[in-house]
Amino acid sequence: MEKAVILDADGVRRALTRIAFEITEKNQGVENVLLAGIKTRGVYLAGRLAQKLGEVEGKAPPVLALDVTPWRDDIPRAQRPLPPPDPRVEGAAVVIVDDVLYTGRTVRAAIEAVSHLGRAGRIQLAVLVDRGHREIPIRPDYIGKNLPTSKDERVRVRLTEVDGEDNVVIFEKEE
Repeated sequence: MEKAVILDADGVRRALTRIAFEITEKNQGVENVLLAGIKTRGVYLAGRLAQKLGEVEGKAPPVLALDVTPWRDDIPRAQRPLPPPDPRVEGAAVVIVDDVLYTGRTVRAAIEAVSHLGRAGRIQLAVLVDRGHREIPIRPDYIGKNLPTSKDERVRVRLTEVDGEDNVVIFEKEE
């Protein structure tokens, strides 16, 4: 059951604009930045960030769609086809982009995926929502919204490209 809308479409837009400016500042521009969006919604968020960075810097950084499935710790290793290395990763400031940071397990898999693709100069993390409850010691570099939640709640990010609307909603966990 829906409890509250945390961010509406304008809130999502403002959060992404702020993250874009922070990425530019921390990396002294975007010349050596590669955005790696975690499938599915992270890819769309990375695309939007690239567009905003292009508006600010005059050049949009490339976007990589990152499938972390082969590195998840809940899938047997024998079933993991691995993608080939990607030369864009070499020496780049890779910003992993995801919609919600919760336990940190997806981001851990994303870091392994990026490391498999090449040797990044550095890896950073941008999330639209940080809801806490880490199981792995991971902290994002860029956060759209800190949202302390209970474990009985769920956070759903809706994006126009997938869901037909932009917002972030908190739900009660269904039993």
